[in-house]
Amino acid sequence: MGTTYTVKYLADSKEPLPDPQQIQAGCNKILQEINRQMSTYLADSEISRFNRLKAGEGMSVSADFAAVVQEALRLHALTEGGLDVTIGPLVNLWGFGPDKSVIRAPTAQQISTAKQQVGIDKIRLETNRPSENSAYLSKQADGGYLDLSAIAKGFAVDKLAQYLDNAGIENYLVEIGGELRARGRNQNNKAWSVGIEQPQFARQQAAQIIVPLNNRSLATSGDYRNFRTDAAGKRLSHIIDPESKQPVRHHLASVSVVADNAVTADGLATGLFVLGEEKALAIAEKNRWAVFLIIKTADGFKTEMSPAFKEIVK
Repeated sequence: MGTTYTVKYLADSKEPLPDPQQIQAGCNKILQEINRQMSTYLADSEISRFNRLKAGEGMSVSADFAAVVQEALRLHALTEGGLDVTIGPLVNLWGFGPDKSVIRAPTAQQISTAKQQVGIDKIRLETNRPSENSAYLSKQADGGYLDLSAIAKGFAVDKLAQYLDNAGIENYLVEIGGELRARGRNQNNKAWSVGIEQPQFARQQAAQIIVPLNNRSLATSGDYRNFRTDAAGKRLSHIIDPESKQPVRHHLASVSVVADNAVTADGLATGLFVLGEEKALAIAEKNRWAVFLIIKTADGFKTEMSPAFKEIVK
């Protein structure tokens, strides 16, 4: 996944602490399997094999792979198109995909070609095919490219949490690349709490707000770490707007979402970030999502919270 992970856990007062080496080995095995399924950087992964298919072709996919695609399709609708896991051709064009040799902005013709390959209608997921024992994913357009990076880390967090649950661990905090899920209590016998980092372009780090995670997940999406600078010195976000086909251009620095599970929080954070501050907050309020926005201003930053988020941190 190109990132690190951390698992913190404490023994229940009635049970001995599970062996850390055994827990780490179990976590590594789970993450390796998710990489084998969903990494676009591995030529033999499930997703890479799907991306090489031609229009009209399809393949059986694992249950986990199908579950992530299905959740991505659901969140695409909820975010009004903000989360689009078919955006890969444009991400690659702008130099944020596996091919890091791209150094120039794409031409209008290149964008026009990629535009024909992008859209949820370019893939079809069938989970109840009578002739198949597994889910079946097919491609509806040549050049279509699936990229689950906006949601896969959250899914991995949930899988590790499930593993810890099954191991009988009742108090833990799981983190993968900044996406988190917590259960139970920390070493101070309080609900786990995490700080949302304030983006400081002066390379300082400061906690913007402390969020208690009482059996909940937190995910953040932003462009203050992963960006490029074009020939004119303009910052180019790594997050591509499916509508404009270009790096997002708005005043949002980051979107943080608290949800019951990390895969949902992860996907919503990316989808809402794409939409910009006004639409993101409006959709969050309509759906009663717990959302925290950090917005760039001429003087620095300001913040906005949805009512559901205010309830969590009050």
